[in-house]
Amino acid sequence: MRWWKILGLAAFTGVAATGVVIARAERRRRAYTPEEIRDRLRARHAEAVAAADASPGTTTR
Repeated sequence: MRWWKILGLAAFTGVAATGVVIARAERRRRAYTPEEIRDRLRARHAEAVAAADASPGTTTR
């Protein structure tokens, strides 16, 4: 019966660690200003357009 306690403790620890990781990622995501988000999106769009132009034989819709 003791292994059930160990399994339960391990599961609880895993859930707590996952919550910490999610909270950290959420704080990091919310730290961006709207201008930073726009700049990053524009840069990603420019990279995607450049990659699409560079690959021959592909069509865009």
